[in-house]
Amino acid sequence: MDERRSREGRGDVCVVVPTIREYECVRAYVENARDHGFDVSRLHFVLVTEDFCDVEEMRGILADLGVSGEVFDGTAREEWYESEGVAEYAHVVPAASHAETSFGLLYMWANPEFEYGMFIDDDTLPHDDADYFGRHMANLAFEGEITRVRSDENWVNVLYERADEHGLYPRGYPYSAMDETVETDTVEIEGDEVVASQGLWTNVPDLDAVRILMDGDLEGQAQTRTTADDFGEDFVAARDNYLTVCSMNLAFRREVIPAFYQLPMDDNEWEVGRFDDIWSGVFLKRACDVLGKRIYNGGPLCEHNKAARSTFDDLHNEVAGLELNEHLWELVRDAGADADGYAAVYDAMADRLADGEFEEYRNGEFFVHVGEYMRDWLDCLEALDRTPAVADD
Repeated sequence: MDERRSREGRGDVCVVVPTIREYECVRAYVENARDHGFDVSRLHFVLVTEDFCDVEEMRGILADLGVSGEVFDGTAREEWYESEGVAEYAHVVPAASHAETSFGLLYMWANPEFEYGMFIDDDTLPHDDADYFGRHMANLAFEGEITRVRSDENWVNVLYERADEHGLYPRGYPYSAMDETVETDTVEIEGDEVVASQGLWTNVPDLDAVRILMDGDLEGQAQTRTTADDFGEDFVAARDNYLTVCSMNLAFRREVIPAFYQLPMDDNEWEVGRFDDIWSGVFLKRACDVLGKRIYNGGPLCEHNKAARSTFDDLHNEVAGLELNEHLWELVRDAGADADGYAAVYDAMADRLADGEFEEYRNGEFFVHVGEYMRDWLDCLEALDRTPAVADD
């Protein structure tokens, strides 16, 4: 048996797909893998959905494709927490939120055969001419010379290469860091240095509601669209430079999970939403800078087919956190400088938020809330580590 395979027949790559409506996308990704010769037996799909969705149809798709996978609606997730002995931490994954991708991280942590994880949004499709899974895995194994990007604002726009033409900044990019001066050079990357691979997107750009409105679109998308020509060389952001990390097209190594919690959004008294992957990316980048690791950006591209919806609905979900997003990175940029692991860096960032006072910000108490949940995240991972393994028959 291939040593990458577990005794249960699952591979080493856990593919997490949060979905309530476009789960047919899984067919396109599996077809892409087979068309390009990627070993599909390495993939185990985890579809994270809701009780009101057709779970049996989702399971039928996985069976029809002949791939390993499981479907977790709300009830199944509750049962999983109970079975793993972590029901007291079920609150760290918010209900009916994109941040439910965190459940996929917990699932991975409880199953150590998964060396790699991938997040795929259900409103995306792979490009036919690219080996989607193979490219992500190659990025994670990358070693050699690559473009390094920095700016005088300590933020890198992942759309920087043609920003002078299209003027786009992605969702989560601080408004105070706009109009930056960009510098590029090259850096040598070692074989174990890349821990996350962020694939970018064509068609509908990943923008926040304010920028969508400024682009003249009332249907939550954008009048300006991106094509493959808008993306050139793959790159990494320089140390102490942050970047938006979008979870719609992302691969990562198992080791980052303690510092990659998708933050608790939507289901909170401040009504802060839409920053789960953005803030998790800030924390992951800080951990990478401390530990000498890298986030790889560029290919494989996906086609983002965001459904039309009211831009003002997105604005409502974002506005409560816009001010906080301007300052989060500054609050944690010095945290955990002497830490020797992801959990230690993350714990230091959690302390900075949970023990802080943020009265100067509207909804500043949400930072404290986030810090407390970050602590609970680490405690949940520890509890999963303590869960006895199932004995071999």
